[in-house]
Amino acid sequence: MKTNKIIYWATTGIISAMMIFSAYGYFSNPDMKAAFVHLGFPDYFRIELGVLKVFGALTLIIPQVPNKIKSFAYFGFALTFVSAFIAHFASGDPASVSATPITFLVILGVSFYFQNKLKVTK
Repeated sequence: MKTNKIIYWATTGIISAMMIFSAYGYFSNPDMKAAFVHLGFPDYFRIELGVLKVFGALTLIIPQVPNKIKSFAYFGFALTFVSAFIAHFASGDPASVSATPITFLVILGVSFYFQNKLKVTK
């Protein structure tokens, strides 16, 4: 049980920290703004995505949030990672850039798996 909690909180912490860090970059880094232009997205999408990433990260790390709500955050992040992979791949970005969202998708999947595993054992 203790190992499951460690794996859950480690993977959830990684995802939440990465999402908050990327959201901060969306708001403060001119290179991120240029990256959205490169990918063909409108500027309002960068802001919308940044706000939703903060809300989703908080949803995952606050224990009092119901699991049904957390499921929406997991789905939203999974959709974000798959979409980021497709956008980078379609834009001709290097494989390392395209593969990064898939790496985080795997970490997200581990977090989701252990969240459900802990939910069952309660």
